[in-house]
Amino acid sequence: MTDTGEAATITSLRRAGLARDGQPVTLTPLSGGVSCDVWLARIGDEPPIVVKRALPQLRVAAEWLAPVERAENEVRWLQCARRIDARLAPEVVAAVPDEHLFALAYLEPEAHPVWRDELIAGRVDPGFASGFGHDLARIHAATADDAAMARDFDSMDLFDALRISPFLRYVAGNRPEVAARLNAIADDLQARRGALVHGDVSPKNILCGPEGGVFLDAECAVYGDPAFDLAFCTTHLLLKTIWLADHAAPLKQSASAFVARYLAGVTWEPAEALAARAGALLSALLLARVEGKSPAPYLDATAREVVRARALALLAADTPTIDQLIADWPMEF
Repeated sequence: MTDTGEAATITSLRRAGLARDGQPVTLTPLSGGVSCDVWLARIGDEPPIVVKRALPQLRVAAEWLAPVERAENEVRWLQCARRIDARLAPEVVAAVPDEHLFALAYLEPEAHPVWRDELIAGRVDPGFASGFGHDLARIHAATADDAAMARDFDSMDLFDALRISPFLRYVAGNRPEVAARLNAIADDLQARRGALVHGDVSPKNILCGPEGGVFLDAECAVYGDPAFDLAFCTTHLLLKTIWLADHAAPLKQSASAFVARYLAGVTWEPAEALAARAGALLSALLLARVEGKSPAPYLDATAREVVRARALALLAADTPTIDQLIADWPMEF
């Protein structure tokens, strides 16, 4: 097993040529979520960098193993996004594939706050959400129907391990009343190949840069259904209308603006078809965030029951399109 401690990480940086022998290296742990070790590395007088290494066992209560090759997957996604527009992702400074480790240029938080932190602080800007929806659609449009891209991101096994199985099939196994619906959604998601999907478009993985959103944490990337990215981000925004009830109105406006601007940029298929799939995915993901392997940690018992009831009702009926689902989302529960 690869040693992922501080000393081993410094050795990796020296091996990659990022730190010379004898050059001082200081590592400060950063929040890596459940899937990675992440460090802020200061190497001599060089500009700081962020170092990330994939973990084989994710930090959740349930057993959740995932291929460490997702680190290389993330590097490819970040490089692809920067080819579309350099401001959409941080620069990859170095990669050590044998150790599933890579380094990124560090973006100062003063100029690039985390979108999740902005929302928690009550700085909810529907205009930012709209621009972000436009950027997400740009990435999907630029990579749609691209056979070479599909080969480069033929990583559905990885996406299944990180998203389909723990979010959809795991819940289906515990919810017989909606199991058929969840498995049908999972089957469609697993079979569809439309564009390059980020796979973890969450406010915690988006920086609010001076010129718009900056994407991080693309280890789930796959050539698959772009509706997943749209639904995944919208799930987070709608859950926050319950958690951050004092800001429910602008959060709902943000979700609506994000989806509307994204759908306006859909050129590779009928927008209505994508909106329908995204509505079904959103309903399934809402349930997954209270009953899947990675439940939303900020929801208390009352909020979880509210989300559970809403999601089950949506899955049991003819699920609306994602834009209609947002329009129907209650402002009070």
